[in-house]
Amino acid sequence: MAFSVPAFAKIRDDLLRDIKNQLPDADTGPDSDYFIRASSVASAVEGLYQHQAWIVRQIFPDTADREYLELHARVRGLARKAAVAAQGQIKAYGMPGASVPTGLSAKLGDQVYTTTSAGVIDGTGIATVTAVANTAGTVGNAAANAALELTAAPSGVTSAASIVTMTGGVNEEDDAALLARLLELIRRPPAGGNRHDYRRWAMEVPGVTAAYVYPLRRGLGTVDVAITSAGALPSEATIDAVQDYIDDLRPVTAKNCLVLAPTPKTTNVAVQVKLSGITLAAAQVQIEAALGVYFNQLAPGETAIKSRMEALISDLSGVVDRAVTLPAANVVPVVDETKVEWVRVGTVTVTAMP
Repeated sequence: MAFSVPAFAKIRDDLLRDIKNQLPDADTGPDSDYFIRASSVASAVEGLYQHQAWIVRQIFPDTADREYLELHARVRGLARKAAVAAQGQIKAYGMPGASVPTGLSAKLGDQVYTTTSAGVIDGTGIATVTAVANTAGTVGNAAANAALELTAAPSGVTSAASIVTMTGGVNEEDDAALLARLLELIRRPPAGGNRHDYRRWAMEVPGVTAAYVYPLRRGLGTVDVAITSAGALPSEATIDAVQDYIDDLRPVTAKNCLVLAPTPKTTNVAVQVKLSGITLAAAQVQIEAALGVYFNQLAPGETAIKSRMEALISDLSGVVDRAVTLPAANVVPVVDETKVEWVRVGTVTVTAMP
């Protein structure tokens, strides 16, 4: 039976009871000196009880505070993963033959990117160079074709630029993610290179927020690991880092391990709805949010179930009836020796039922 920490009033009343037992004639009323002293002592004792309860919480990693969770993790050889900056490529435009140097800064709103390779504008007026976000974290991730502005464009290069890819930015690992990795290690200790070991190794690399293992995908002796970063595709640098890390740890008897990014399989959703008490615009927002949560929970290689989408829409407030016309059936991703597809939500179109 769990110990019940007594409340302040109970501690004070117990003290007054003991005084009354020892001194039957003592005045223990609310205006008495004994009452004031008992209240003072009870206040201090209550604080000691609370401190003891706090100490007990630090004993177990799933109830420990941040710094003590890190100590539990350190005992097992784990450390909180640092934030990772987004990396990718940008396009610079200008006169053919003009040089695009390394260290060139480009802005997208408040975010700044710096080129990490040099290039030369080709005959089409474009040079594609690698770049990295100056700020680590998901804030550096950007959509393809987003417009950039070069802060100091060199001669022959325009100030306009654009994103080709900019992915892999991940925030510092939070307490929940660190605890999940620690509990995974405790519950599934190293087992000589089974599928759980490969997942744990991938998750130990900064920039990886989810990992999925596919044994024998390319034949006997092969183990493939698909990784994602903050619910999106990882950067090439993160993929290379995970590949190197696993190659150093995996059993020498394993024929081959391949770390890869899943291949997005974009799925547009079209739904007709009958509403009550809400506008079509409000229904659009709710449906997009519900479908976004559902698709974000899908793992690479996992089928998107049409009936599940229909149920989510039906459960929304104000939706009386619905008919999902796209997709026409369950969306089944391809998982074979060439790729691992990852079903992602595309355009969500909501119209009124005729």
